[in-house]
Amino acid sequence: MAVIEVRNYGKIIEELARFKELDEPRFLEPISEGKWSAKEIIGHLFYWDKFILEKHFPSMNQGAVLISFPDHDEHNSEAIQYISAYQTTGSLIEDFVEKRRLLIEMMSGIESDVIFTIGSENHQFTVATYLNIFIDHDNHHLNQIKVRLS
Repeated sequence: MAVIEVRNYGKIIEELARFKELDEPRFLEPISEGKWSAKEIIGHLFYWDKFILEKHFPSMNQGAVLISFPDHDEHNSEAIQYISAYQTTGSLIEDFVEKRRLLIEMMSGIESDVIFTIGSENHQFTVATYLNIFIDHDNHHLNQIKVRLS
């Protein structure tokens, strides 16, 4: 198991949880002109976790070829639509935390030497190299959220 990466993948949980009690209007303001709001960014991260859990994780076995990543623009549009059902960002954060914890638990069960590919890419991934993509992605968006909400 890729302990360090899994632990780093979980760091965002504490960071987002501390914002959970903020007033809703703060979550709804764009981080800058023409950009997403903090709620939309959190929803974007949540929707990626949903994709990983449903589409990639079940196939993460030795030698597996996982489905390609979705078209990012289409995936992002779906994410924004999906989170529109959430009345509050606090409830979205709660579901994000729950889904991320589940994902961490499941990823922790994959041996560190399991190698797989994604789509037609020739690049091979382990859980560690796969999670590093999303850790960098989390950090980028977490920094945006922190600047907006802190």
